Amino acid sequence: MAAKIKKGDRVVVLAGKDKGKQGSVLQVLPKDNRVVVEGVNMVSRHTKPTQADPQGGIKNKEAALHVSNVAVVDSNGKPTRVGFKIEGDKKVRVAKTTGEVING
Repeated sequence: MAAKIKKGDRVVVLAGKDKGKQGSVLQVLPKDNRVVVEGVNMVSRHTKPTQADPQGGIKNKEAALHVSNVAVVDSNGKPTRVGFKIEGDKKVRVAKTTGEVING
């Protein structure tokens, strides 16, 4: 199945503690049906000191969200579902709300 959400897409969180927050997709995990969104679902990671990071300590990082809890943001800034359309020889992603082609 084609990916409806891709790396770099602007998305909004639909459910959970960060509901309503927007961010860009940093990573897509298709096997787990999850995405990592910039600045959303932050978790504290306790790290031991290493040679690369001699300080160690508590670091904040983004955790993955289930893909069903995010939606792509259309040109109006509203969440939209994603459809597909054939334009010429290419299959392109289309915003259901506006009908515009989604870049990427």
